[in-house]
Amino acid sequence: MLFNSSVFAIFLCIVFCLYWLVFKQTKQQNVLLLLASLFFYGWWDWRFLSLICFSSVLDFAIGLALQNTQIQSKRKWLLITSIVVNIGLLFTFKYYNFFVESFITVFQTFGINLNIQTLSIILPLGISFYTFQTLSYTIDVYKRVFEPTKDIIAFMAYISFFPQLVAGPIERASNLLPQFFKKRTFDKTFALEGLKIMLWGFFKKIVIADGISVLIDPIFKSPEQYNGATLAVAGMLFAVQIYADFSGYSEIAIGTARLFAFRLMKNFNYPYFASSIIEFWKRWHISLTSWFKDYIYIPLGGNRYGLQKQIINTCIIFIISGIWHGANITFILWGIAHAFFFIPGIFLRKKIYAIPAFVNSILLIGKIFYTNCIVILLWFLFRAESMKDVTIIFSKIFSSNIFHQSVEFPVYIYILTCIVFITEWFGRTYDFAIVGIANKAPRAIRWGVYYILIYTILYYFETPLQYIYFQF
Repeated sequence: MLFNSSVFAIFLCIVFCLYWLVFKQTKQQNVLLLLASLFFYGWWDWRFLSLICFSSVLDFAIGLALQNTQIQSKRKWLLITSIVVNIGLLFTFKYYNFFVESFITVFQTFGINLNIQTLSIILPLGISFYTFQTLSYTIDVYKRVFEPTKDIIAFMAYISFFPQLVAGPIERASNLLPQFFKKRTFDKTFALEGLKIMLWGFFKKIVIADGISVLIDPIFKSPEQYNGATLAVAGMLFAVQIYADFSGYSEIAIGTARLFAFRLMKNFNYPYFASSIIEFWKRWHISLTSWFKDYIYIPLGGNRYGLQKQIINTCIIFIISGIWHGANITFILWGIAHAFFFIPGIFLRKKIYAIPAFVNSILLIGKIFYTNCIVILLWFLFRAESMKDVTIIFSKIFSSNIFHQSVEFPVYIYILTCIVFITEWFGRTYDFAIVGIANKAPRAIRWGVYYILIYTILYYFETPLQYIYFQF
């Protein structure tokens, strides 16, 4: 079920009314949220409900077993079981065919033909997200930083919580699970903030992201038919699209959760205002970046064993990040390329001398511009459908082809994009720009903006388009 669909609007209204008007006890609300979440997920393909239920029950049982044994060797085997099963399922559905095909290709270069069959399977929606969520639970219980729950309904509701189920934020049990045990009362102010966040998220998704998708998808599908200038503009628009699409989804998820008195973590912190690649990754997909840091980077040693080890660990994290995003060599190269530009920042973190304020402001603008140039350039690796397309795109944008006239894109898409980034620039000191700015604006202006946003969303709403991160 897509957020940007009329079906979701009906679903949300029904669940909201039942939640606050009928099921007023905490345990009753948890049962409702679990059933609603399973219905939400099953709407896409009911067959994969068994997969998410299996992962949830497995890690619930392992969590209790970890608490009930003090034998360290047994505890390690329980943790290994959770990791192997969860990663094994993820590998089978998401990566098996990729590695088999790559294996076959490598041997074919040496004239050896292997008869290995690939699997005809569908990638379960959101499997990367809920797998990481269940793994964080068992790892935290193993490390004794979190007490396992004995309430399987609350646990399964935490894993399958529909606002953030299929594309995050990837919530930690320490933040979200305790909220299922607290008595929840309707807070009008909190819910209204949620609606404002949702409204901004829908605007970014339906008006900006979907509007750009229609324009640039044909270009990336056949890059050989377009000149370098067109591809360069399409790349910049894709940078806007993926941000509007994914941050829009996260904001709808966060806003929806607030309607039910839940607080989800912030997943984006205005990443295109970052002044370095290091800062960009502190602002982009925060829940995933922090997950990699806490559960892979730090266990590998982090930056505790010298600069060389820190660089190696950083490379490992970015390679894993590339693989996590998709079963394609382009994603792996995207991760490696980010590591290449990330690592120099490790050497340049310390300021050597004080800089006058006005000079620092100019330098900041230059750093933001440079960072965005790098990020946009690397988005080509992320968006290209094959290495052949990558070669075509880069050969054209790094040639005289770049000076040719590009395809003319509608002016409105540039205007709407500017509105988004201007709004977020002036609201960048708040967690959510739309809420911070709205709270300071006069009532008449505030409601005028709301009506304009609603009208624009309805005007551009046509056939719902899938979120980009659903494929991951």
